Formats: sequence, structure tokens, C-alpha cells
Amino acid sequence: MAEMVLALFNKLGVIIILAFILSKIEGFRKLIIKKKMTFIDKVILSMLFGCIGIMGTYSNIPIHGSFANLTTIGVVVGAILGGPVVGLFAGSIAAMHRYLIDMNGFTAVASSISIIIGAVAAAYVYYFIKNKLSHWKTVFITVVITEIAQTLLLLALSRPSFEGLELAKVTLLPMMFVNALGITIFIGIIENIYSEYDCIAAGQAQKALKIANLTLPYFRQGLNYDVAQKVVDIIYDAVDVEAVTITNCKEILAHKGIGEDHHIAGHSFQTQTTREVIETGKYKVINTKESIRCNQHYCQLKSGIVVPLKERDRIVGTLKLYKTEENSITSMDIELGLGLAQLFSTQIELSKLDHQKKLITEAELKSLQAQINPHFLFNAINTIVSFIQFDTIKARHLLISLANLFRKSLSHHQDMVDIEVELEHVASYLEIEKARFGDKLQVKYDLQTNIFCKLPPLILQPIVENAILHGILPKKQGGCITIKSKKDKKDILLEVIDDGVGIKPDKLMILLKEESYTRSVGLSNVNKRLINLYGEDHKLQITSRFNEGTCVLIRIPYIEEQHTSEMEGVVA
Repeated sequence: MAEMVLALFNKLGVIIILAFILSKIEGFRKLIIKKKMTFIDKVILSMLFGCIGIMGTYSNIPIHGSFANLTTIGVVVGAILGGPVVGLFAGSIAAMHRYLIDMNGFTAVASSISIIIGAVAAAYVYYFIKNKLSHWKTVFITVVITEIAQTLLLLALSRPSFEGLELAKVTLLPMMFVNALGITIFIGIIENIYSEYDCIAAGQAQKALKIANLTLPYFRQGLNYDVAQKVVDIIYDAVDVEAVTITNCKEILAHKGIGEDHHIAGHSFQTQTTREVIETGKYKVINTKESIRCNQHYCQLKSGIVVPLKERDRIVGTLKLYKTEENSITSMDIELGLGLAQLFSTQIELSKLDHQKKLITEAELKSLQAQINPHFLFNAINTIVSFIQFDTIKARHLLISLANLFRKSLSHHQDMVDIEVELEHVASYLEIEKARFGDKLQVKYDLQTNIFCKLPPLILQPIVENAILHGILPKKQGGCITIKSKKDKKDILLEVIDDGVGIKPDKLMILLKEESYTRSVGLSNVNKRLINLYGEDHKLQITSRFNEGTCVLIRIPYIEEQHTSEMEGVVA
């Protein structure tokens, strides 16, 4: 028995060498790691492992009119790796060969049937491990079942039966041990393929996330020439490809790498493949120069992947990764291209949401301006008309304040203004309101000097207006509004304080809620704009005591660069 084991080990070495060679062949590696095999893939694997089973049959040790062999290895490995179809086809090929080379032998039928049983057992095991190849115990049990089945069939079908019994005594344990060891080693070698690809896939995923992180600030600006150029530069530096292209649905937006002389930004597509991807919405892998169908015959790009970029379900462009060797696009390249395209599509969609959010904010600002202007204009004009009759100098100052107020109000097209501009705007507004309400309205300023800050336009004026209308005017003797500014460690603090009638606690709790329309649309508008710009931590803070007054606090994040840029402007 020991001599038989050694002899089988010698035969096993050839199969193990074959397994190692197969693990280094790129075509086999691609076939093994496929998540979804086609029928053709299964046929190829069936023939391959069937041939390995035939090799195992030829690697035999003659004994007692039959022979010990390693046929089980190819069949079982094929079933475990490729599934039931591969296992049964490979088993059928090996079983047919086993029968034909020894059809007159007393073990031909038993051995052939046992090979099929081994394939069925391994195919059943496939559903439990699903390519989790570390389940060596399950594999071992499968081999044991196969060898026991072969032995039982041998005993049942052998004529004369005593010869089958003698053969079983000699071959059962050696074949069971060597076949189990051979299958374990074979699968262990194949398992390295999965491990290598898992490492590569993890690296590709990390690379895709890094690229997405670097490109996010650009894609938030939308898909255009400048953004596309910055993105292809990032991809080209990070990915092992010879060229990168981004297009919209009509033309090339940017190209980096080989082919820059004719793949030019602003020009129409150079390849028919790009048009097909845009029309179908499905990615396409190109393996030959002819398949690329570039308009320039001297183009060195010979393979690539073209992936659609989408905004929701609408195609907005393509991402293309090229190489200069034919058939050089690997499954990892495909996964990377698809992953990047999905991330970029999400970023493009986010840029649209950002743009829509900006439009909404601008619309709210214009709506607020529209509320202020007609509402305030007629009262201001009436006040100025009354001053013309007895104080023309005062009327002239008020007209200047009114002109300044509306010029600033109507010309706020930028997202941010200097704090001085906003304070001047409020001062012009208060100058008119003081003239209108006389001694009933007093104004004080407590402003820290040398504060350099940018803030959204029309932030203070609605709060001041709200303080006058709902705080000071309902009070018979009137009151005073104080405007303060100062800088703490992180924020610029702006306060509008009045000593008016205050707000009742129950109304104060719901004042800024979406469903509350009880006091001022202006306050709610300002609050939403601050939250949209700076987050919930910078929403309006309102404190009030009924019949004592109200304080509204605005916190604007202080950015040191604002001060630096301001000083650089002064020096310049």
C-alpha cells in the first residue's frame, strides 16, 4: 500500500504542475474569476477539466486486473469551481473515456459510474461553498463519498466479486488519500487567483475613491471643458492607462495622453464607439484598433473601455480609458471604469442639485427684495415729500439715503458682500425710518472696528425691519434699536437688539418653524439662507422677554483668508 501511495504521489505531481501553469495563464484566470459565466465559458471549463480527468486516468497504477487512478481530481475541481453544469459535463467526458479504454475490464462500468457520482456530489457541494475555497473539510468529504461510492459499485458490479473485494482492499485508502490531497492542493493554487484579484480589486476601489475625492470639488461646478480637463489630468496620473477622455453628448471635453494631436477638446468624436455608447447607454469594451474605429488611421490607441456618464437616467457624456495594446483591457480595468463613471455621475447629479439650490436661494433673495421695495418705497416717498415742505436739506439727505438703499438692494448679484456694505445698507434704511417715525425710533451702533468679513446680502435689513414693525412700533412710547458687531474665536457676531414689546414664549418656540407664519417672512427667509450656507449651527438665535425686548443673533463663520485677502487688496 505504501508503494502505491508513493507511485500515485509521483503521478499527482504532474497534475499539480499543470494546475500551477493554468493559474498563470491570463485567459484561464479571467474565466475562473467571472461572476457570471456564459454557456460557452462553461463548455470551455467542462472540456478543460474533463481533459484533466482523462490525464488522471492515464496517471494510473495497474493492480489486480484494474488500476488505481487520479480521475476524480479533474472532475471534482471542475464541479466546485464551475458549478453543476461544468461538473456533469467534465464528469461525463472523463467517465466516457474511462469506460472506453477498459470496457472489457471488470471495473470499467463501476469506475465510470462512480466518476459521475463524484461530479454530482461535488456539484451539490458547490451550492454550499459558492467559490469560498477554504472549506477544505467539505471538499475532503466529497472525495471520500466519491471513493466509497466507487468501492461499493465495484463490489456490486464486479464479476467475480472476490476480485472486486481484493482490489477495494488495496486501492480504497490510497486513492482516497491521494485524490483528496490532490484536490486540496489544486484548489489551493486556484484560490491564490481569487486572493490576488481581491487585492487588486481592493486597490482599484481605493484608487477610485481617491480619484472621486480629488475630482469632487471640480464636478460640483458641473460638466464643462475646464472641469473635464482637471478630471482627466487626475485620472491619467492615478491610473495605468495611456489616454483618458471625457465627452459630453456632442463633442470631446478633454483628452489626456496619447492621441492628443487629434482627440482635441471642442472637436467632434473621433470614434464611432462613443456614439454607440451614448445611443445605447451601455458601456463597451474595445479590444482591437479596428473596433475603436478612430477617424485617424495612425492613432496608436488599440483597446479601451467607454462608459456612459449619467444624470439620473439621462446620458450626459462618456468616460473613456485607452491602452496602446490590443486585448489589454482587464476585468479590473472594467470595474474601475464602471466605478469611476458611477461616482462621476453621482457628482454631476449633485452639481445639478447645488445649482438648483443656488437658484432657489437667489429666488428667495429676489422675492425678499420684491417684498421690501414696494412695501417700503411708498412710505419713504411720502416721508420725503412731507420734509420737502419745511426741511429741504433733510429731504435731500433722505433722497440720497433712499437712492443708496435701492442701489445696493437692486445690485446685489454676488453671493457675498463685505460687512461694511451690509451695515451701510441698514444705515440708509434706518435713516429713512427714523425720519418717518421721529422720536419714537432711536438707533444705536456698537460696532467693533477692523472686522473683515463676507456675509450674504440682505441679512441684517429684514431683521431690523422686523424689530421696528413688531417690536418698537406696537409700543406706545416707541423704543431703541441697537446694532452690535464683534468677533469671537470662530465667528463674527451680529446682534439686533430692541427694547420693544418682546415675544410671548409660546410664539417664540414656533417663530422660525416652516409652518409658522405668525410674525415675519423676512426672519424665516434669513434663517433658511443661513442654514443653507453654514448649516444648522449657524441658524438665527432669538431670545426675548415679553414686554422687555428681543435680541436676534447672527453668527457668520470667520475665515482668516478674508482678512488676508482684504489686506492684500489694500497693499496692492
